[in-house]
Amino acid sequence: MGCGRVGARTAAELDSRGDHVTVVDIDQRAFNRLPATFGGVTVRGSGTDEDVLRGAGAEMADLLMALTEGDNRNSLGAQLGKHIFGIPRVIAKINDPLRAEAYRTLGLETMCRTVVLADALVMAAAEGAEATNGAVMPPTAEPLRGSPPEGSRAHADVEAALAGEPQSPES
Repeated sequence: MGCGRVGARTAAELDSRGDHVTVVDIDQRAFNRLPATFGGVTVRGSGTDEDVLRGAGAEMADLLMALTEGDNRNSLGAQLGKHIFGIPRVIAKINDPLRAEAYRTLGLETMCRTVVLADALVMAAAEGAEATNGAVMPPTAEPLRGSPPEGSRAHADVEAALAGEPQSPES
């Protein structure tokens, strides 16, 4: 449920692993986020609509992931999947940590990106990006050190400053 950045990436990864994936989204253009190699099914409609979920094959699903931008839509779609269609595993992306905990008491697996992001940032601050298992990406290049490259405006400004001349107005 949901073909935004998170939903599209998740669907593409599962599809590339060989899983059968059906993506439901209200916006037809959202499916453009899926790669050209996506072999799954796309269904235009609301994941909070029983008829849409039924048409998408919810009764046969082993897993439903509610990955829209809205906590309310995700919790409603997830509860429909769990309690109406009997889907064995349901994961809801919830931004509010208090709601995420409340939905867990309803039998839903939750993923609270607020908590995940905060935990990753604290770990990166304490142990470095490499300790976050890919949640925080280390830089791919070292920052420039020393003098600015010769011929650049920054180099000219440094030379002018060293010579006691005024700097260019853009600096």
